[in-house]
Amino acid sequence: MLIREFTEADWAQVWPIVSEVVRAEETFPYDPAMTAEQAYGMWVERPPGRTVVAVEGDRVLGTAKMGTNRPGPGSHVATASFMVAAEARGRGVGTALCRDALDWARGRGYAGMQFNAVVETNHAAVELYRRHGFEIVGTVPGAFAHPARGRVGLHVMYCDF
Repeated sequence: MLIREFTEADWAQVWPIVSEVVRAEETFPYDPAMTAEQAYGMWVERPPGRTVVAVEGDRVLGTAKMGTNRPGPGSHVATASFMVAAEARGRGVGTALCRDALDWARGRGYAGMQFNAVVETNHAAVELYRRHGFEIVGTVPGAFAHPARGRVGLHVMYCDF
């Protein structure tokens, strides 16, 4: 598996991953009715941010976006988001994307990385982030409407570099 910069040609494979994840309404607080055009504008980061894909041959297995969490006085902290195709889950794609994002942020001199809204029932993601040095610094109770579990919390997670 290779992690590389996103290209325009990748969108044809990235959009189905984004659409599948968002429409499941289990892990991302994005509008499940968003169009491909809206999703592109939300997912593809402009420099100095970055969007990448995890590929095996010519097949996109997952994608990540990363950049500055907040402008101005918060610009020393990075953020990132990850999505993996259903058929590629459990194969280390998320781990590889997370490592890549952390390396990118450290290499650009960020002081740390913050995730603003990790759904507390997304146990695979929470454990992945913990393995990479993130801590839950707070949880907003009931902030995410899960389709099967009702209102669940959103964690704020942070990794200090």
